[in-house]
Amino acid sequence: MSAPAHDQHAAVAPAPVAGAATAAPGGPRPGRLPVEYVLPLRRSDDTGLTGLTDHLRDLARWVDVTVVDGSPPELFARHAAAWRDLVRHVPPDPALHGANGKALGALTGLGLARHEHVVIADDDVRYDEAGLRAVHALLDRVDLVRPQNHFDPLPWPAWWDTGRTLLNRALGGDWPGTMAVRRSTFRAMGGYDPDVLFENLELVRTVRAYGGGTATPAWLHVRRLPPTAGHFRAQRVRQAYDDQAQPLRLVAALAVLPGVVAALAARRPGLLLRAAVATVTVAELGRRRAGGARVFPAHTTLAAPLFVLERGLCSWLALGRRWRGGVPHAGARVRDAAHSSRTLRRRLAGNGPGDLVLWVEAGGRDVPAHATARGHSPADRE
Repeated sequence: MSAPAHDQHAAVAPAPVAGAATAAPGGPRPGRLPVEYVLPLRRSDDTGLTGLTDHLRDLARWVDVTVVDGSPPELFARHAAAWRDLVRHVPPDPALHGANGKALGALTGLGLARHEHVVIADDDVRYDEAGLRAVHALLDRVDLVRPQNHFDPLPWPAWWDTGRTLLNRALGGDWPGTMAVRRSTFRAMGGYDPDVLFENLELVRTVRAYGGGTATPAWLHVRRLPPTAGHFRAQRVRQAYDDQAQPLRLVAALAVLPGVVAALAARRPGLLLRAAVATVTVAELGRRRAGGARVFPAHTTLAAPLFVLERGLCSWLALGRRWRGGVPHAGARVRDAAHSSRTLRRRLAGNGPGDLVLWVEAGGRDVPAHATARGHSPADRE
């Protein structure tokens, strides 16, 4: 490992906002980057296919791209025709197993990666050349980079969700739809568990448990397309379920509704107003942090109290889902949001060299000794 196992919030000097790349002044355009871009994909329809194809065409000018496509056969064939000679287009490795399709796509893509530096991104993330170069430079110093997303354009679902983003930025860093990781570290630690819901947190904790260094550059703003209203509504309880892997956040969220009820019962609405003002103030700190005011409009801080109320309600609903066995996902129920750092350190200590073998179905072969040590201890939380 070349970096300590902690998060570095400013590993290099701030770069331009991703979305405003320019060629080096007075010189030729730099060459392609030795970076693999892995895009896990699963579509139920082809809405936005033209925009995604245009984005892949842009990416292919700067980096090598692998799309791991778990879409139904007819859509997979359509994608293959649209992206022929543009990117490498493959299905998820059938030897891998797990309930989280995005994690399986990442495992497949990292196994096929042609470069040491690998970017993993959802299909709504829109890197530009400046953002990719910044991530590439950071990966020379740490094992994992967690950029920060901003929505553009900003319809009401994106405005609402930006309240969450700003609070997270003020408290350390948001969880984006993209990560970047060193291929050698990822393979050596055996990848990460694809049977959890909050795969980004699982990946970060696994890298740290392995002894790797991570960075959360608050200045690295990568554009993300907004969700539709229907998708936004469908994700509220599922995203609240993620807090079950972060006990302090969960306790704070569960306290919101009782606090509101107590203030109203005591006829002290001023307490709620002061709490709302404090929440907006914290969100404003997150908005201004590391040049964030360039991409987060001032009015988005007003969404923070609404998000807090929503999360307070949805956290109780998510707790109910846990009591019923977990969140429905891909025909099964996923119980664990993510594993604790202690669990991951214990697992890695017992597994030995990884090289992704832990998540491969043994079939008729002998199962490696460490492949049976996949305990999921819901009580063992960080």
